[in-house]
Amino acid sequence: MYDRKDAFHARAKAEGYRSRAAFKLLELARTNKLIRKGDSVLDLGAWPGGWLQVASELAGPSGTIVGIDLRVIVALPLANVSTLVGDVSDPALREQVMAQRSAPFDVLLSDLAPSLSGVKARDEAQAEMLLDCLLDWAKDGLRPGGSVLVKLFMGGDFEQRRARLRGAFSSVRLTRPDATRKGSAEVYAVARDFRAA
Repeated sequence: MYDRKDAFHARAKAEGYRSRAAFKLLELARTNKLIRKGDSVLDLGAWPGGWLQVASELAGPSGTIVGIDLRVIVALPLANVSTLVGDVSDPALREQVMAQRSAPFDVLLSDLAPSLSGVKARDEAQAEMLLDCLLDWAKDGLRPGGSVLVKLFMGGDFEQRRARLRGAFSSVRLTRPDATRKGSAEVYAVARDFRAA
């Protein structure tokens, strides 16, 4: 069992972030120069909004941030952030989002995680489906040369999923931010230079 009220949770509350995960993105984005001023950023699975807050800070007033989640994200007082309620795996939602844009996104973020059942084959299939979803968004909504930050889980078909990212991006780097809970199997892949089909 992890302690939800750990140091990062307390720090997030003190600094006004909606989740401890905000510190993961802060570290990963700064270390990898992932989000620059003026970037347009799409956050898949954005609830409760901690990553949206960080992306807003890093992209600045000239950037645009869009967050999508099945759950309603309480409005953020940030002029460059908009949110949608919907299933990120729904192709119709993807078409709707891109139809409203004049240009593709510079960066895609995904902190999505499968709902673990304990049944290995089912959990692996869910993890694969989430990667399919991310790559579909990249194909339809990420500019050539754009970047992705995606959460992956060690074990099972992990190497196969990493190979799929390498097939779509020139560079894929694995990293584990300090705010990751001890004992977690999660790692993050920073994928750069999207090779659009």
